[in-house]
Amino acid sequence: MAAGWAGTTLNGAVATPPWSRRAATGPLHTLGYILFGLFIFFTCFTFMKPSPYDFLAPPTILLWFLLDIRIHRATLIVIALLAIYLAAILVSLIPYLDESLPVEWTYQTVYLGITGIFFVMFFSDDTARRVTFGLKAYLAGCLFAAICGILSYFDVVGESILFKMDGRASGVFQDPNLLGSFLILSALYLIRGMLVGETRRVFLSATALLVILACVFLSFSRGSWGACVVGIALTIGLTWATSPSRAIRRRIARLSALALVVGAVLIGGLLSVDSVAERFTDRAQVTKDYDEGETGRFGNQRRGIPMLIDRPLGFGPLRWRRIFDLEPHNTYIGGFANGGWLGGFAFISIVLTTTFVGFRLCLKPSPYQGLSQVVFPALLMFFLQAFQIDIEKWRHVYMMLGMVWGLEVARLAWLAGQRDAGAAEFRIS
Repeated sequence: MAAGWAGTTLNGAVATPPWSRRAATGPLHTLGYILFGLFIFFTCFTFMKPSPYDFLAPPTILLWFLLDIRIHRATLIVIALLAIYLAAILVSLIPYLDESLPVEWTYQTVYLGITGIFFVMFFSDDTARRVTFGLKAYLAGCLFAAICGILSYFDVVGESILFKMDGRASGVFQDPNLLGSFLILSALYLIRGMLVGETRRVFLSATALLVILACVFLSFSRGSWGACVVGIALTIGLTWATSPSRAIRRRIARLSALALVVGAVLIGGLLSVDSVAERFTDRAQVTKDYDEGETGRFGNQRRGIPMLIDRPLGFGPLRWRRIFDLEPHNTYIGGFANGGWLGGFAFISIVLTTTFVGFRLCLKPSPYQGLSQVVFPALLMFFLQAFQIDIEKWRHVYMMLGMVWGLEVARLAWLAGQRDAGAAEFRIS
């Protein structure tokens, strides 16, 4: 259907005519996309230190800095907040420069913050094409991680090759909580593609989705379970509420009902395995022993918050564990503990501004609404999980942060009458 001089796809993305596209061409751009695709795929490799992700980060970022990434005015606020957050942690580190663990932790945090700034810049141009490319590379990594997680749970290849922690699937991750949460973005990507009919290979997409959801379940991560359910509900709700077509709304309603049935059958089938049912009974509790009591997770938080009020520079990087013998398991408290008042408020400001931008992207009509309804609900779930786990070292959070702000840059450019050369399609191949 024509829309002025540009066509549109089902989700409203602008399909600009070939002669108007500012397509990335040439061997350097091809190499840049190959490196970037591998960079994203290897996000799932956390069991190797350093991992292929870490080896690929410097050449990928350097190459794209030499090509065509730049800072847009709309992203100045999030880049400034990231810089302030990192600077606050560096200042808080000064008294502990002679301690190896705080220095190493700070180095890793600054490094991840720099990747976050790179992602913001990378996704701010040629946005729809780059975000879609990133989501596909991430989906490939998620499928690899999910298959490895399922194999690890059922001891198919042995624990000497793949991780399994406390009877929970870990696969290539050392932490099942991280594995379960890592998979959520790709689950939402597959679900929305099928809901609005933009999936070319429905059977393959459905199979991939079942594999991913099965692994989320077998991670036995309470936070991941909740985040996955709420994220799916939010993506479906936003897609239904903003769809201009009654036919698509009916399709969403029918497929959602079918998904509930299939999901119930999948969980029922998994629970028919005795070991799965036993682990589920153990994990399906709101709190565990290590959460409760004066020296439990919540008790430590109650004791630590008044102490942080009296310390403008916080405890210093990685010092909470030295005081309480546990991590804070709350990224917001961790922001104040590791970076002082400045670091804590900078982190909260990143969350609040990104949440505002994300909801606006999802609710306001634009060519980027469909992609936003995949990326932002997943990122929002991480912001909520940050209340009960430490996410500041999760690589994919920085990628999604960059995607959301890149989509906002593209939306503002579209409102100003420009057209993103990459806003051709949001399609799952």
